Amino acid sequence: MDNQKVKSLTAIDIDRIVEMAWEDRTTFDTIYDQFGISESEVIKIMRKSMKRSSFLMWRARVSGRKTKHAKTSEAQRFHCSQQDKFKSR
Repeated sequence: MDNQKVKSLTAIDIDRIVEMAWEDRTTFDTIYDQFGISESEVIKIMRKSMKRSSFLMWRARVSGRKTKHAKTSEAQRFHCSQQDKFKSR
């Protein structure tokens, strides 16, 4: 992962990235659009931020899932007004 990207992420940003990665209908492309973090970088953040068993469970669930990739996803994402509540802090 690019050291500049890591240094620029706050704890709130990392928490939000983890939360978005856990959501089944939030694509890796959406995470990239909001934070500039690629899928492989998200995986590294998840590995670092979680217990090993939780990471392995997430990885097994996400691997090959079409809804995690915008190009293959048919999911429509609703954007709630409360979703960006952490950005104002």
